[in-house]
Amino acid sequence: MKKLSFLHLSRLAKDSFAAVLSVAGTALILFLVRRDVVGEGVISLIFLMPVVWAAYHWGLGAGMSAALSAALMFNFLFIPPFYTFTIARPEGILIFVIFFAVAIIVVERIQSTLSRAQASEREAVLMYEFSTLLAGLRSQDAITRSVARFIRQRLMAELVVVVIQLKGQERQTSAREPQDKTMTAKPDCLLPILNSWGLVGEIQIWRGDEIALPSVESRLMRNITLQIGLAIERIQITEFEFQRASARESTHN
Repeated sequence: MKKLSFLHLSRLAKDSFAAVLSVAGTALILFLVRRDVVGEGVISLIFLMPVVWAAYHWGLGAGMSAALSAALMFNFLFIPPFYTFTIARPEGILIFVIFFAVAIIVVERIQSTLSRAQASEREAVLMYEFSTLLAGLRSQDAITRSVARFIRQRLMAELVVVVIQLKGQERQTSAREPQDKTMTAKPDCLLPILNSWGLVGEIQIWRGDEIALPSVESRLMRNITLQIGLAIERIQITEFEFQRASARESTHN
C-alpha cells in the first residue's frame, strides 16, 4: 500500500512539474513577443492553453499546478508593476482574479468530463463481459455461481451471496463467493433481481475494507440485476419449451 502511495505521489510530482514547465515555456514565448504588443486580455487567454493541456493529459493535480503557476507568472510578468506580485491598478486585480477563477473552473470541468467518460467506458466494458458470461449459462445453479464470482472480482467485495427462487419452486438456488466465507453483519448492498414474472431473487454484497460499492440505484447495479433477470427468464422459457416438446413427442408415440 505504501509502495502504491509513493508511486502515486511520484507520478503526481512528475506531472505537476511538467505542467509548470509548459506554463513557463508559454510565459517565455509571450515575454519574448513583448507584452505591449499582445495585451493583457490576449495574454490571459493564451495562458489558459497550457492549463487546459495539463488538465487533459496529466490530470487534476497537474491542472491545478498549471493554473496556480499561470496565475503567478501572469501577475509577475504581465500585470503592472512588473516583476513583483503587487497589483497596483484595480483593473489589474480584476483581470488576475477572473483569470485564476476561469483557470480553476476549466480544470474542474475538464476533469469532471474525463472522469464521467472513463467511468462510462469501464461500465460498458464490465457490462459487455457480464452479458457475455450470462449468455453461455444454461441453469440457475450456473447463474448463481458465476454471478457471485463475477461481482466479487469486479467490485472487489468481501462476500457476495446470490439467491434465486422462482414462484412455484420449493427449493431455492444459491451460491456464495468465497464459498467458505460467512458474515454476521447485514449486507452493505441488497439488490433485488426482477424480471417480467416479478421478484425472482436477490444479491447480497458485503464490501471490501477500502472499496466503496456503487449505489443500489446506480445504472450499473440496475443493469446487472436486469441482465440476471433476463438470463433467468431465458432459461425458464427454454426449459418450458423443452418440456412441452417432450410432452408432445410422448403423446405422438
